[in-house]
Amino acid sequence: MSKFSDQLPNLDGSCFKFPEQALLSPKQVSTHPPRILMLYGSLRERSYSKLLTLESARLLEAMGAEVKVFDPLGLPQPDAAPDTHPKVKELRDLANWSEGMVWCSPERHGAMTGIMKSQIDWIPLSIGAVRPTQGKTLAVMEVSGGSQSFNAVNQMRILGRWMRMLTIPNQSSVAKAFLEFEEDGRMKPSAYYDRVVDVMEELVKFTLLTRDVAPYLVDRYSERKESAEELSKRVNQKSI
Repeated sequence: MSKFSDQLPNLDGSCFKFPEQALLSPKQVSTHPPRILMLYGSLRERSYSKLLTLESARLLEAMGAEVKVFDPLGLPQPDAAPDTHPKVKELRDLANWSEGMVWCSPERHGAMTGIMKSQIDWIPLSIGAVRPTQGKTLAVMEVSGGSQSFNAVNQMRILGRWMRMLTIPNQSSVAKAFLEFEEDGRMKPSAYYDRVVDVMEELVKFTLLTRDVAPYLVDRYSERKESAEELSKRVNQKSI
């Protein structure tokens, strides 16, 4: 027995355990391509966040991922429509389908756009017993019209943590985005482009490494304790 075990009188040691070997065995490893949902935060006709998202989608597909890009056009403001709205249902279905996400927003007034935030707000922490974002990987990117900034990606990191996602360490911030894309919408070779490649590669790696063990990674002691207490209450009520 550990010499520290008697210093935790309020905890049940059985609540802590290593994962069973079966959880990490090759038989449990998914073989389908990583499923990545991509969201962008602008409705402009020539949207640089959309162009960066589409360029990233090409990279992800070249790396073997299955990619779906959500078009925010027509998505109502949160609470302005029921969750049965077709665009809301489409977004939530894609969130459930995905194993990882990419969020790409312009920086506007030193923050992510309302379009970006609205999409995230429509994805709840839970739908019944399903948590659409918990344990899924996330990459964050931003574009700006001026000098390089990290305000939007920093905000999105906070949201990713709140949504209980596994946000990868790397990120992309493209300054003066209007100079970084050709007329046909393709991104020009540059250090910014190389960073985008790095971010997408890291997202794929993290998704492959975590998707099969995500339930274990986000399993929390406090929630297990709460569930056990609720179960005990129900059992006691039935026995009365």
